[in-house]
Amino acid sequence: MFKQLGNIASLMKQAQQMSGRMNEVNDQLRAKQVQGSSGGGMITIDANGLGEVLKVTIDPDLIARGDGEMIEDLMPAAINDALVKAKQLHAESMKSLTSDMDLPGLDEALDRFVGGNSQE
Repeated sequence: MFKQLGNIASLMKQAQQMSGRMNEVNDQLRAKQVQGSSGGGMITIDANGLGEVLKVTIDPDLIARGDGEMIEDLMPAAINDALVKAKQLHAESMKSLTSDMDLPGLDEALDRFVGGNSQE
């Protein structure tokens, strides 16, 4: 019984440490940027590591042609590309955060979070 209490105390201590480190990781992710694109770079999306969209760039020629339908088609693809890259950054940060913790199945769960081997 006392061994179980020691295990619980150890887990509580790890949780407190992880909470503080998680705030640091979030700050780092907020400062990192990824870029997604579609249409051969006709639309680019800049996002941070938390998946927050920071900037949208649309090729001026695409705007000049007035091709709203193409913009509507390319925009979600560019956003999704950026979000996949942000998730990958997030998962890498989580793996480094939890690398010293012995949690069975954690790596597999993080891989599923980003969709396995995603395209870059």
